[in-house]
Amino acid sequence: MEDRHSAAAKVRVNGAPAEATLSTGGVGGTELRWRYCAGAAAERSLSLEADVLGVEANGKEVVVRAFVADGAAAGKAAGKRRRRRDYVFEMADGAGAAAAWGDKLRGCLDSFGRPKRLFVLVNPFGGKRCANKIYEAEIKPMLEAAGVDVTMQETQYGGHARELATSLDLGRYDGIVCVSGDGVLVELVNGILQRTDREEAIKMPIGIVPAGTGNGMAKSLLHAANQTYSISDALFAIIRGHKQALDVCAIVQGEKRIFSVLSVTWGLVADIDIESEKYRWMGSARFDFYALVRIMNLRRYYGTIHFVPAPGYEAYGEPVKQVESSVVERLEQNGESQVSSYQGPSAEFEGSDWRYIDGPFVAVCLNNVPWAAESVMAAPEAKFSDGYMDAVIIRDCPKADLLALLLKMSDGSYVKSTYVTYLKVRSFRLSPGQLVENPKRGGIIDVDGEVIARGEGAYGRNQHQDLMAYGPSVQMTVHQGLATVYCPK
Repeated sequence: MEDRHSAAAKVRVNGAPAEATLSTGGVGGTELRWRYCAGAAAERSLSLEADVLGVEANGKEVVVRAFVADGAAAGKAAGKRRRRRDYVFEMADGAGAAAAWGDKLRGCLDSFGRPKRLFVLVNPFGGKRCANKIYEAEIKPMLEAAGVDVTMQETQYGGHARELATSLDLGRYDGIVCVSGDGVLVELVNGILQRTDREEAIKMPIGIVPAGTGNGMAKSLLHAANQTYSISDALFAIIRGHKQALDVCAIVQGEKRIFSVLSVTWGLVADIDIESEKYRWMGSARFDFYALVRIMNLRRYYGTIHFVPAPGYEAYGEPVKQVESSVVERLEQNGESQVSSYQGPSAEFEGSDWRYIDGPFVAVCLNNVPWAAESVMAAPEAKFSDGYMDAVIIRDCPKADLLALLLKMSDGSYVKSTYVTYLKVRSFRLSPGQLVENPKRGGIIDVDGEVIARGEGAYGRNQHQDLMAYGPSVQMTVHQGLATVYCPK
């Protein structure tokens, strides 16, 4: 398709004489181009969709607020670090021309369907407790440059985001933004699924700006688009307004249920995640430090896992010979008036679909996205909305080999080890047991960084009342593409 020039003008760009052209309909989309009249003759350009935050006309000047990578062609900054830069176009034809150009540029930006009104949740307690500073220094200025109307709310305590999500007037906003680690995202999804209008509410796009300890979702979204992992890149993805469906996993034990968007872990990874809380002041380094501690004092847990493998993974585990009601059950969504919250996806599997693996286990992990943290690729084959969880199972592994695996988690290559079983599953049932080395002690089941069950003697057992009991089976089933998140492209 050929370019159609919709406007051309004599200008000064940041003080240098030039000729500017606004072109639409070309292969590169809508572009603002200019060629300097003296000195370097190279043409410069900005992709309005991929490089521009916002536009402001003031007198005879048009200020284009951009987020660009130096030396990159328009819209071709994938994998390169971007920075904020303003381009001031002084129109030779005066204020009238500036107003007209400003209107045209804003009209182009409006045609992209970007969010105009955002509800921003800032968690001041996450990670190194710097989310407020990040918001004031980086997030607020970029949103202002993009002309986004913002309502900002700090979370005051654990569970506050969930409470807000149950009653927030979603009609006032185009999206919700979490300035935190992954915890606020998880709370939001669970709160929205408690609403009476949950079927529509869960379609509300959620954006994630990494300002916590784990930041696995933000890393996963940026890495999938070959974008630099940074606060500003994550925020720019939200401003641009592209969306991605996200699987949600329903986790059920009897009448108790919770929803996961990141991971479910039991064994080594759960122990590291939760027991390292005492070292939170170290930031993300706490995970590496405590992983070494735990591997040197390795634990194994009795237990059994049952699962329905995804197509192509049917050879894993052993077939379930006898169908038991505790293994094969129907999880039904019942959205009628007597049910006050979402009950999970409808899922029915035949007895022949199920397979099992007996312990002891060093670690069992189920992952919804590739990155568990900004430096840990836990599930390299995970997809955002494929309808599967990626299971990682370690039954036994010498300490030296386990340390070697730890060093390979930064790129996901650890899953190639013969000590690691990696498969995709549609449904999964965990029956956790006691510690092999101390049968009086149980383990921890960790969902998205929060404990849902602790065995006797486990870390924090006497200080917390957990949602579920440790010992009875816990079942997990995926609802494909239930939620929506902002993504780079």
